Amino acid sequence: MRPVTASYLVPGEQIISGETTSEQALRATDGMLQRLRGVYLVLLLLKAEHLHAMAKVPLLPSSAGTPTFSPGSHSFPGRCSASTAKSLLFRFLPVLRWLPRYPVKDWLLGDIASGFSVGIMHLPQGLAYALLAGLPPVTGLYSSFYPVFLYFFFGTSRHNSVGPFAVISVMIGSVTDSLVPSEDFMEFINGTNVTAVNEAQRDAARVELVATITVLSGIFQVALGLLQFGFVVTYLSDPLVRGYTTAASVHVLISQLKNVFGVSLGEHSGPLSLFVTFIEICKKLPETNVGTLVTAIIAMVAIFIVKELNHKFSAKLPMPIPIELITIIISTGISYGVNLNSKYGISVVGNIPSGLKPPVVPNASYFGQVVGNAFAIAVVGYAICISLGKIFALKHGYKVDSNQELIALGLSNFLGGFFQCFAISCSMSRSLVQESTGGNSQVAGVISSLVILVTILKIGELFHDLPKAILSAIIIINLKGMFKQFTDLRTLWKSNRVDLMVWVVTFIATLLLNLDIGLGASVAFALLTVIFRTQLPHYSILGRVTDTDVYKDVAEYKKAHEVPGIKIFRSSSTIYFANVEMYSDALKKKSGINVDRLIEKKKKALKKLKKQQKKAEKEKAKRKKVLPSTPLSCCPTPLPCLDTEAECNGPGVAVIELSGEEGGTPAEPTLRSLGLPQPDFHAVILDFSPVNFVDTVSIKILKNIFRDFHEIEVDVFVASCPASVLAQLERGNFFSSTITKHCFFPSVNDAVLHINGGTRPAPVSTQPRHPHCHRAVGRQSRLASLPP
Repeated sequence: MRPVTASYLVPGEQIISGETTSEQALRATDGMLQRLRGVYLVLLLLKAEHLHAMAKVPLLPSSAGTPTFSPGSHSFPGRCSASTAKSLLFRFLPVLRWLPRYPVKDWLLGDIASGFSVGIMHLPQGLAYALLAGLPPVTGLYSSFYPVFLYFFFGTSRHNSVGPFAVISVMIGSVTDSLVPSEDFMEFINGTNVTAVNEAQRDAARVELVATITVLSGIFQVALGLLQFGFVVTYLSDPLVRGYTTAASVHVLISQLKNVFGVSLGEHSGPLSLFVTFIEICKKLPETNVGTLVTAIIAMVAIFIVKELNHKFSAKLPMPIPIELITIIISTGISYGVNLNSKYGISVVGNIPSGLKPPVVPNASYFGQVVGNAFAIAVVGYAICISLGKIFALKHGYKVDSNQELIALGLSNFLGGFFQCFAISCSMSRSLVQESTGGNSQVAGVISSLVILVTILKIGELFHDLPKAILSAIIIINLKGMFKQFTDLRTLWKSNRVDLMVWVVTFIATLLLNLDIGLGASVAFALLTVIFRTQLPHYSILGRVTDTDVYKDVAEYKKAHEVPGIKIFRSSSTIYFANVEMYSDALKKKSGINVDRLIEKKKKALKKLKKQQKKAEKEKAKRKKVLPSTPLSCCPTPLPCLDTEAECNGPGVAVIELSGEEGGTPAEPTLRSLGLPQPDFHAVILDFSPVNFVDTVSIKILKNIFRDFHEIEVDVFVASCPASVLAQLERGNFFSSTITKHCFFPSVNDAVLHINGGTRPAPVSTQPRHPHCHRAVGRQSRLASLPP
């Protein structure tokens, strides 16, 4: 900070004493004002300097050379400027950014046509997926209106068609069956012993429960979006999501068989509930309602054929034939005219109230019971939505904000939960129709929501006699795309067996453990495969490619040859507590010698040598006592201990001679002097290019690697170590007097040049070099003269 000085006494001012005249008083007042002005100037300058230091904004020089500050030209941390507020508003309400620039002439007609097409699909699917969730059909219409309209304001995908989705609906249905079973609402009919389910009370309780789940799911999604946790979906790999949705489609299929065969079943939840339900259906097949079965089969055949024709002639048709809506209208008319319910016992949808209901606060007492299910629904719904959104964005050349998508879905669910909606996601079939019929923006979504609004207000009550078998037929035929995912098994078998395991385990776990527990087990298994792959990486010895400074695996590249006397070791994975022991073992194995066995032999040899040295010192001390009292002529032959080392010390290990000077330091024993085999290399280079982090366990094992190879007279160097890893090593007290940063080099070639005594760049650190790190330079010529 620059020193700022100011004079508090105006030049020419005199101290007033004694009697003051009016002129002196005026001059004193003027001086006081000038002093105050000077203090104010100093305070302004100090504030400017302080803000300059915080915001790193240069002060603007004035014409007189006095530093001044322009507060209006910059914004500082802590101040909410108009541009910042505008940026935040545009970020959380993307509609404000694209709607003013909406190309009306180019996009409006396509969006209107697309909106009507998707709205026509929303109607039957909303009714069907509400049935799948175990809720009154009208809640499906609410879920096709409120969330779709809200997504228009907050979403960033132009082609996603949000709303009810089969997988999310069946997840909700499993919760309603377990927490609000129909058995809790059995009542006696008119004072008789006959009992029946009070559907009105049951549906009201389930709507309250599902609204709570939806609000809680929205809270999770908004919170994850605000915390920039959009990456959480990366833990749901593509094989996991496809295996999970395939298993969920099996759950959907089994749950709809009761409506196809017209039988009544008990409600089962928890692990193995799918198989219990299927066994119960098989047992009740003799009770099948033939009219219901025939109705469902005719509807499924008609819908399937027309959908295939839509697909085959998609290029020629202006819009797909709305076979689902046509089927609903025709079947409702037939049911009303023939009175299928009373004559043939075919179950119908029943009353669909018209009009919108006021918002209702969810029951917070359910939060503790459904928090796990709500989180699973939030993650799965987002994963499906963002995957589809990215596919369309890549195809049409725009960007989808993953965090904003979380917020958009979260707000749609959160606010929709107050209006009796259930959790929504994105439908592949509706999204494809929205794109193929000319949809270019979420204006199509608004049009489709208006179609549903008209249905809720005026048309919904007309579907009172709609057979439930028709809705089940619609649901089952729409599962065709998910069942096609079984072809992933053949593709993954050829491309990646680990991903195949993830797919199969996810599918089986979801079938056996139900949707919520199955998802958790699947994610855990997928993460275990990652750990498994890092625990068993590919280890290799690198060699130099001829006439280059490139180093490759000698086992894979014929032109790569090992550098004489140097082992260059590389792992394909990072080093951490789960694989560092294997890293150390692989290094010792790849080196070609049994390092631990050689160290053990050296310790035994040193122990034996120490005993022999002590014995030799005692013999020497005895000779010193005997020699002065015995004349030299009385000893005609040399002393036995002076004849040969072998006769005195025995075979096997030679005694290391002490220094000639009294009290000198003994020479360090070597493998050669101890009669032990020597490695055919004198240096090891650890290629750290794949390493992106280390932990305390790996640091400890790396220290042991340096120590063990030092014991067998091999120097260890590290090459291509990232700066972040080097900092972690430093914080973990890896470096010491024996291991310094001079053992680290920016590349493998630099380390090789250093070891061979060639020119090289300066090492990582500028500290004094330790002898252990450059011992290999002088050892190479020594090893060259040794016998192999």
